[in-house]
Amino acid sequence: MRSVPRLAFVGLGAMGSRLARRLLAAGHPVTGWNRTPDKARALVAAGLTLATSPRAAAEGAAAVFTMVTDDAALRAVAHGSDGIIAGLGPDSVLVEMSTVSPAVVLELEAPVTARGAALLDVPVSGSTITVEQGQASFIVGGDAAAMERVRPWLLAMGAAVTHVGPLGLAKTMKVATNLGLAVQMLAFSEAVLLAETAGIPRERAVEALLKSVIASPMVKYRGPFVLGQMPADAWFKVPMIQKDLQLALDAARAAGVPLPLTSVAQEWMTAARGLGLGDYDFAIVFDVLARLAGAAPSVKPAADPARAAPRGPAVAGAPPRLSRE
Repeated sequence: MRSVPRLAFVGLGAMGSRLARRLLAAGHPVTGWNRTPDKARALVAAGLTLATSPRAAAEGAAAVFTMVTDDAALRAVAHGSDGIIAGLGPDSVLVEMSTVSPAVVLELEAPVTARGAALLDVPVSGSTITVEQGQASFIVGGDAAAMERVRPWLLAMGAAVTHVGPLGLAKTMKVATNLGLAVQMLAFSEAVLLAETAGIPRERAVEALLKSVIASPMVKYRGPFVLGQMPADAWFKVPMIQKDLQLALDAARAAGVPLPLTSVAQEWMTAARGLGLGDYDFAIVFDVLARLAGAAPSVKPAADPARAAPRGPAVAGAPPRLSRE
């Protein structure tokens, strides 16, 4: 009887845990590793085998999926005697899914191929909700044959796979996609506040916009946040979208491509952090604009922990500090 290939997943945070759970639900044996083992407890209950190191997770796996925070985190789990690369076997595939710079992925190519393994960069387009619904899509950079080997596992986690070219280009495509998230949310917030200050109830303005031609999937997911449906567990915190925006700005500067709207969105996200709102989903940029417009902030979940007080002195006559909402 033919054995079922074992898979590995390194990085079991908000996105990684949900992707790994979909692999488990599809019947694939998965060994995982996470910097904080306790956070993987629910996955272990669902059938995941928890490894003691990234290397141990990778050893014997047909494919190793990684989903970590940034360039430094990827280097930390990939290299060294306990790193993923040391555990890769011949014909295995390292599927790097994090939103990191193309440069850090290209750094991995030589040591991975020296092990006889293949490397793909496969960032995810979607949120935690779209992953749970099986509607996430995957952008792939690297060898097309290696992509076909992992395609069934990718489709167990999501709905679509798009190959965009050589290794590293998928990361560029991902940051090009993510800059649009922040720009769209900023424009949506401006539209709601303009309508509201003209006399249209906020809920009616949101309803009209969500039925209009500007209602992208992202706007449909996050539009209701300004009406009091902000999740207590942030989907995509402000510092994380700022990381992605900076990756886009850095790549654009190197290529000589102007990104004026991305630059503006980045500054508004910095303003959100300055007001003590960094632990919220980046849709909180609405509250920054509402403060300046003299409008009420969005209603936050009652279960939200207290946020840090904003920096800087209070301004006489200004609306209440949003971090206290």
